[in-house]
Amino acid sequence: MKKYMFCFLLFVAASAICLGIGFAITKDSVRPEEAVPGATIETETVTEAQIVINQQDVKPANAKEKEKYYLVSEDGYLLVLYQDKTTICLYTHMPVTDFPEEERGKLMDGIWFSSMIEVFNYLESYTS
Repeated sequence: MKKYMFCFLLFVAASAICLGIGFAITKDSVRPEEAVPGATIETETVTEAQIVINQQDVKPANAKEKEKYYLVSEDGYLLVLYQDKTTICLYTHMPVTDFPEEERGKLMDGIWFSSMIEVFNYLESYTS
């Protein structure tokens, strides 16, 4: 039993010495990070023109630039067309009959949206 206790204590002492030496060697080699000269860190910046402090400085966007997608009913189903009203952007496979009468009239004429997310939000509001 004394042999095992002696071996265990010897192992603990050797481990402690190795850890101490390892710490002493590496403590000087670990340095805090320093800024690299000439390097820039990417951060989110807002230019003065983007900050809306006074509404008088905000210029309304042109309505023609905002309207990019056209939701229209053709052959009983909804299609999303690009701004030129001829190129199909998305087949929705959604029948117009899923929409209320009031919205069916609007969809027959077509509805403009500025982004595809707005189109999806509109469709989701009537299908869920």
